[in-house]
Amino acid sequence: MSVATVWRLLKRHGWSWQAPARRALERDEHVVELWKKEVWPRLKAPRWRSAPGSSSRTRPDLR
Repeated sequence: MSVATVWRLLKRHGWSWQAPARRALERDEHVVELWKKEVWPRLKAPRWRSAPGSSSRTRPDLR
């Protein structure tokens, strides 16, 4: 379904798109910034580094 179709269905049933008017009172900006600086880069990094050579784990590179 397209966005327009979903919007029409919601409107037909008396619903509307809703967004929070403000941030949660419990939100701790200092902790959020700390998480972004320390944890997020580790999660975002690739799981393993690609290296030149064979993609097979059982066969050595034949160069």
